[in-house]
Amino acid sequence: ADDLEPLREDWARLAEAGRNVFGTWEWNELWWRHYGGGRPLRIAVSREDDAEIAALVPLFVWSTRPLRTLRLLGHGHGDRLGPICAQDDVPMATQALRLALAAEPHDVFVGDWVAGDRDWTRVLGGRVVRTTGYPILDLQGDSWPDFFGRQSTKFRKSVRFGRNRIERHAAVEYRYAVPATLESDLDAAFRLHGARFGAHTGCLFCGEHEAFQREFAAIALERGWLRLLLLEIDGRAVGLEYGFFFEDTYFAYQGGRDPEWDRESVGFLLEVESIRRTFEEGGIEYRFLGGDEDYKYRYAAQDPQLETVVVPRSRRGRAASAALNAA
Repeated sequence: ADDLEPLREDWARLAEAGRNVFGTWEWNELWWRHYGGGRPLRIAVSREDDAEIAALVPLFVWSTRPLRTLRLLGHGHGDRLGPICAQDDVPMATQALRLALAAEPHDVFVGDWVAGDRDWTRVLGGRVVRTTGYPILDLQGDSWPDFFGRQSTKFRKSVRFGRNRIERHAAVEYRYAVPATLESDLDAAFRLHGARFGAHTGCLFCGEHEAFQREFAAIALERGWLRLLLLEIDGRAVGLEYGFFFEDTYFAYQGGRDPEWDRESVGFLLEVESIRRTFEEGGIEYRFLGGDEDYKYRYAAQDPQLETVVVPRSRRGRAASAALNAA
């Protein structure tokens, strides 16, 4: 298929079964409009015997010279990319990607941040060129009081002390963005993100990417997925936790805080509040997304990791893959 729109209904069904917000039609369609750059779209459609679509592989031709390179839609901005299908249907995902790559002539396939527990290098015959963490906190069958009670004494004291310290001297409020406040809340979010991280290369939440992030935030709010949580002290936002709640799973996408409030650990308090609220919503997973930052491992989280794989299909592709691996 060379257009996303006709696949919208099936895509939505498969994304829900896959339980990954970065697999949704809305995310991929918006990403394609912002970053496709007129390149050829190559979406592979895999059907069952009854003709129902069972998987989609959202590929596009990223370059034609010097190598014809295939990549996945959403790369850079999304995590755990790959075939859009039921989360537990590993055989279908494997077959769909293998057949999709076999059907489209190319020199090399670059799979950015695919699932590290799917063994794509063995399945496709490629190389892993980089890896990172992908911690997931399992909330299923648990409750916030029980979860909080199992944390260390030091952890529980830090939460209570941090909350009490700021509440003794100021009016404190945690709140989600709503339609009436979305634009001003996003202004605060980008300001706090910049205050925390400054100007840095590779930022996918700021600069030229701000328009994409704002547009998806509006779509996600309309769909009921957006969770833009702000911590306000005396009416001023001093920290944010920005993510999405999709199919009972929270995706912790971005954060930020005013450095003047670092001593009060506002980032830590927002993270704890976000986890508590995910429990209250009936969430079964809290995903910290890609990265090996220490704070993501303060809880007993599983880590299937993410990998970027390079799969050559021609002699030129094999040479490029070997050079990239060495680099």
